[in-house]
Amino acid sequence: MDQSEVIKESLSNELNQFGIYLRRALETDNKRISDIVEHAFKVDGKRIRPMLVFLVAKCCGEITPATYHGAVTVELLHSATLMHDDVVDEAQTRRGQLSANAVFDNKRSVLAGDYVLSSALRESVRTENLEIMDLISELGQNLAEGELNQYSLANEIIIDEEEYFEVIEKKTASLLYVCAKIGAITAGADRFTIDEFGKVGRLLGIAFQIRDDIFDYYKADVGKPTGNDIREGKITLPLIYALKNAPKEISDEMMNIVCSSDFSSENIEILLNFAKNNNGIEYAQKTMEKYLEEAEQIIKNVSINNEFRILLNMLLMYLKNRLF
Repeated sequence: MDQSEVIKESLSNELNQFGIYLRRALETDNKRISDIVEHAFKVDGKRIRPMLVFLVAKCCGEITPATYHGAVTVELLHSATLMHDDVVDEAQTRRGQLSANAVFDNKRSVLAGDYVLSSALRESVRTENLEIMDLISELGQNLAEGELNQYSLANEIIIDEEEYFEVIEKKTASLLYVCAKIGAITAGADRFTIDEFGKVGRLLGIAFQIRDDIFDYYKADVGKPTGNDIREGKITLPLIYALKNAPKEISDEMMNIVCSSDFSSENIEILLNFAKNNNGIEYAQKTMEKYLEEAEQIIKNVSINNEFRILLNMLLMYLKNRLF
């Protein structure tokens, strides 16, 4: 049993209750909507977001109805953006199954995504907490901005580490930042603790995305084809590092492939091997570990329930070592 399974087992009651809240939030009598939504939510995913909400809440006090509503809000908002992203990326799969747009077409998928987004907004109101509503509103802006920035970087062929991290900040980091703060807020934590857990969430989000990007360089069951990021023109940290640090002659050859957008299977394999052979994976791994160490230090110093501090550290280990 890996760390995530241990955490899920310890939070089994909360995650089961979360599932009930989630289904209620998506209830509709309109079969045209329910068919698409049910397909989109057929696979649960890793449940990292609700797990973080519940772990932080338990570290700080007790889980309340607002905690569940907050966790569902983030999950719905995240899912809505994925449905829209799949349309933008023309993706055919999501979490190992056909994407909603591949099954129901782009128009219906976008409209169903709007329905899920609206459901997230209604759920945020049920927390009865203005700070959470504001966090969710800002999160929606950040997710949209991050996706637009990522799309622009791919189209303008901008190879820049700082820009890469700005995209991560707006997307994955902002999601886990909000999850951690919701957990602390709804458990009644003081302002210092709420803000410290916000920092932890941000660091975990950055580390999670870097690890996800590393997966794209290996053949593994991660729910998407290997090299898919490159195929979509998304140049992530391992390749960015290799392009900046490899011998110029080789790097220039690789840049010619990237700039020509000639992402044939052969060229993708060349780029993947180039990143691996020029320390891109090692650099990304060390960078990810640095962020996790920062998060571990904050968790060590904040005054919280020690039983759940152990589980939080276990979540850090899972993010570091996960295989998919």
